Amino acid sequence: MNEIISEITRLTEKDCYHLVERHKKQHTYPMHRHGEMEINFVENCQGNRRVVGDSIEVLGNYDLALLGGGLEHTWEQYECKSQDIREITIHFSRDLFSDAFLAKTHMQPLQDLFNRADVGVAFGMKTIMRVYDRLNELVNMEPGFYSVMKFFELMYELSISTDYKLLSSSAFAHVKMSTDSRRVQKVKEYIDSHYREEIRLQDLADLVSMTATAFSRFFKLRKTSTVSSRSVRDVPLRSSERTTTRNTS
Repeated sequence: MNEIISEITRLTEKDCYHLVERHKKQHTYPMHRHGEMEINFVENCQGNRRVVGDSIEVLGNYDLALLGGGLEHTWEQYECKSQDIREITIHFSRDLFSDAFLAKTHMQPLQDLFNRADVGVAFGMKTIMRVYDRLNELVNMEPGFYSVMKFFELMYELSISTDYKLLSSSAFAHVKMSTDSRRVQKVKEYIDSHYREEIRLQDLADLVSMTATAFSRFFKLRKTSTVSSRSVRDVPLRSSERTTTRNTS
């Protein structure tokens, strides 16, 4: 079985979401998981294969999926012959939608959507066509308040969709990674890559947006962690891809 990479996404604690649009000739990203939730839209992908937990499906020309944090997944090239696969990936934290917010009566569809996302949700063509323009608008909008509102609109449209199917069985739905574990992973990755250099406490604290004092206290409480730093990697974008990326806070 191939190694499953624990990815550190480019979403920061100050961002509402992180969006990246890619145009590429093939899918090469390995099986991975991360703590953030993910919306992934793929176009011109006839013959690609989506793998989410124990769900494997060969795709048509379009695919749109919502994945909960910690769920292993990848999109494989498989039999796709397209020379311009378009992919839009949006990462966001489940914490963006607080429990108190989701407890409101009007937010029940979103609460139900997040529950379904724990095993992965794939949307049908009816839903894809309904949100297609919203996705394109979001890609082209300048980061700011209105782009966040557009993102919320997108999420709500997905939440009221009846045109969907669940993907992985519950046995493959991993427990969500906490924000704390994400910080630990990020620091371990940095140390693993820079162990031959002088590493200052302040540099590590800055890496996770903490003061040196808070950082020191944080890691003293977690110093018994046995996670190997070499099991955590931040795989960079490949230079052959044309990419548009936005962080919105």
